[in-house]
Amino acid sequence: MPRPFYLTTPIYYVNDAPHIGHAYTTVAGDAICRWHRLLGDDVFFLTGTDEHGLKVAQAAEANGVEPQEWTDRTSERFIGAWRQLGITYDDFIRTTEPRHHRTVQQFLGAIYDRGDIELGTYEGSYCVACEDYYTEAQLIDGACPVHHRPVTRMKEQNYFFKLSRYTDRLLEWYEANPDAVRPATKRNEALGFIKQGLDDISITRTSLRWGVPVPWDPGHVFYVWYDALVNYVTAIGYGDDDARFQRWWPAVHHLIGKEILRFHCVWWPAMCMAAGIEPPGEVFVHGWLLVGGEKMSKTRLNHIAPADLVADFGVDAYRYHFLRDAAFGPDGDFSYEGMVARYNADLANNLGNLLSRVATVVTKKCGGTGPAPPADSPLAAITADAYAATAAAWDRLAPHEALEATWRLIHEANAHLEAEEPWKAEPGPAVDAVLGAALEVLRIVAVLASPAMPEACDEVWRRLGLPGSPTDQRLPEAATWGGYPGGLPVEKGPPLFPRMQPA
Repeated sequence: MPRPFYLTTPIYYVNDAPHIGHAYTTVAGDAICRWHRLLGDDVFFLTGTDEHGLKVAQAAEANGVEPQEWTDRTSERFIGAWRQLGITYDDFIRTTEPRHHRTVQQFLGAIYDRGDIELGTYEGSYCVACEDYYTEAQLIDGACPVHHRPVTRMKEQNYFFKLSRYTDRLLEWYEANPDAVRPATKRNEALGFIKQGLDDISITRTSLRWGVPVPWDPGHVFYVWYDALVNYVTAIGYGDDDARFQRWWPAVHHLIGKEILRFHCVWWPAMCMAAGIEPPGEVFVHGWLLVGGEKMSKTRLNHIAPADLVADFGVDAYRYHFLRDAAFGPDGDFSYEGMVARYNADLANNLGNLLSRVATVVTKKCGGTGPAPPADSPLAAITADAYAATAAAWDRLAPHEALEATWRLIHEANAHLEAEEPWKAEPGPAVDAVLGAALEVLRIVAVLASPAMPEACDEVWRRLGLPGSPTDQRLPEAATWGGYPGGLPVEKGPPLFPRMQPA
């Protein structure tokens, strides 16, 4: 039976349109899942939208519509953006769906039945944009440390999750599962939160009606974060299909931004323990995608829509840039000029030039029919090393390193052509050997790069005369030297990635 691989993105708030920060995580998740499909794994990829909470209700009111209409409209914008970017999710969950309401009530009801949810009164400083309370020590000049907006003082009767009871169990879990949160710096940050002492946390609201009703006290709705976190188990059948749930949980890989570390690396594992299930297998925490050194924000008016860049660069170049240029882990800083430079260097000058050059010389020297690669080509050993490095990088959720390793193979193939200069030689076995090796590199690159650039790699595959698609292949067999059979028509087409002029 294929190995299960379950990966999730955060579910995105529907108070605004999708921007390249949302797409950063989603494209990375999609590429990682595409890689695992190449390995033959049984992949389940989940994304979706977070549709409850105060700021969603306020956004709906500001736009003169009911919250459900607003969430329907804005959720569709995320679906459209992911469709444009070629995101191959297996489920798109919306927290307003009846299936999710049922699961939230079952999951949190299980915690209540075990005695870890109690009634109390909460008063504190609340940031509407974060949907989160902050202590006075966490505020910066009285403002939210993330959004730099004034906070609201709130006091209301709430139900509390007794998080304080889970301090020792969380520390034991971290000790027993050192790779449960990555990178290590984020693991240490989560441990710091736990070691400084955990307070019980409010999980319901009475001042808001836009949320999932609390089944044991209908005057309350669940606080948006506890509703949202449960989406990860809703989608795999918690409380509804036990066999399905057991297949996917707890071997899950959560991709999250660093601003929601506390929710996913402290609260969520404790909630799972309290509900009687295992905590998640892995939480991978990445940095922010910055613009001009600042996090994207409605208030700063520095949102960039994915469609704006796709219009200039195309879908595959968009995907490649954010996977290759922004290391998945630390903060990355986007610039249009940097995107043009990466496009020209890696796509136009390296991959595009290799394809164009090989097709041109095959047309002139081999009558348009591609020769088979020689087993003793110097590129064979280089290819084996490149595959090993590429596979190891994808496995540790490092797309930028995986693509760097794949592009080293492209660079070596171009260098081999420069050294041998088959365009200057007479047709014959020596020319066939050089061109066959280059064609084999292009075949393997089309497979290895397909998680990042599926459409472009399909086109490379087609021009090589190969049947099917690189996404139909299975690794590691498809990266084994000698797979290009020779005797196939090689098409000389227009530039795969025409050079762009800097703005």
